[in-house]
Amino acid sequence: MAKLISKTYGEALFELAVEEGKEDEFLEEVTGIQDILEENTDFGKLMNHPKILKEEKLEVLKNVFEGRISGELLGFLHLIVVKDRYDQIDEILDFFINEVKRLKGIGVALVTTAVELKDSQKKSIEAKLLETTSFKAMEMHYDVDQALIGGMKIRIGDRVVDSSIQTKLDKLQRELLALHL
Repeated sequence: MAKLISKTYGEALFELAVEEGKEDEFLEEVTGIQDILEENTDFGKLMNHPKILKEEKLEVLKNVFEGRISGELLGFLHLIVVKDRYDQIDEILDFFINEVKRLKGIGVALVTTAVELKDSQKKSIEAKLLETTSFKAMEMHYDVDQALIGGMKIRIGDRVVDSSIQTKLDKLQRELLALHL
């Protein structure tokens, strides 16, 4: 249910951005809002508190964001509060960001390796992903997980390519156990 709510509201914001031709502007503002909300967790607690009246929440919203973000986006946040959907704000904004990136042909990849990669290795991985996917650009995120032992995992959306040694060892172990049954 929560996924449906975030999709519905995120899609509405995305459609507004496209209709107004403000995808880049909204994307910048939404990522800014996410940064603010991440840094100020008490703001979320206040906006989700059941004993604080909606009118008070709307006044706080206005005081914090008016003049800092577009009227359309402020109106959208207003709507989220009025409809009691503020608890879904992170998912809604994430959905919007992902839709804009999809529209612009930007892929988001999480590359997990056992050791820190050099810049040249990172550039090589990014180039290979651009070459083998339909994306025009890649937003790369890197993580280190020593449990992989070696190799790497690459996640783009719901697709995963896993060439880690840990996974190969796990597979080998399952195959050997199946032989003994």
